[in-house]
Amino acid sequence: MEAVFGMKIPSFAEESKLWAQGYSRVAGIDEVGRGALAGPVAAACVILSSQNDAPWLSSVRDSKMLSPLKRRYLAESIQKVALAWEVSMVPPEEIDRHGIVAATRLAMGQAVNQLPRPADFLLIDALALPEASLPQKNIIHGDQLCLSIACASIIAKVTRDQYMIELDKVYPGYRLACHKGYATKKHLESLERLGPCPIHRQSFAPVRRLI
Repeated sequence: MEAVFGMKIPSFAEESKLWAQGYSRVAGIDEVGRGALAGPVAAACVILSSQNDAPWLSSVRDSKMLSPLKRRYLAESIQKVALAWEVSMVPPEEIDRHGIVAATRLAMGQAVNQLPRPADFLLIDALALPEASLPQKNIIHGDQLCLSIACASIIAKVTRDQYMIELDKVYPGYRLACHKGYATKKHLESLERLGPCPIHRQSFAPVRRLI
């Protein structure tokens, strides 16, 4: 792993070790939306080829470090060349019912299970998936260190952001297209003025106190 001006650059270091051990479908997994007050939590799973040397790979970063335009370009590029990819979203009512950690694991597990080609090893950002039968490794700050996980973070972010933009048309007034459900000042002001709507997470404190 290298760094440019303090920014970590994800690499294929973890994947390369696994490819050398005979694993051919190493999947990177990441989530987005875990800290939002509204909307689903989303998880993506991406399997990249060991032969992939596309020039755009050098631009891949943790999705939070990229502009929306760059994320969309990279998401399209990843989807074109990936051996397999999938996104799963778990809705607010499931987050309220099971808690955000369990809901995040559920989204990750669904993304793995729905892959069009099965993975044989999982590299996961931070969390472990004990219910998955596949060998796995959870990596703290994996989206900053591991290319497969960073690619998953980009696809999950682009997919969820687009979904929140669509929800803005269904629930106008909250400015969901701007903040994507996170606890910005404008979102909190809208909550105070309008009260929660059906996609708000009622178990999260800023929403719960308004119910």
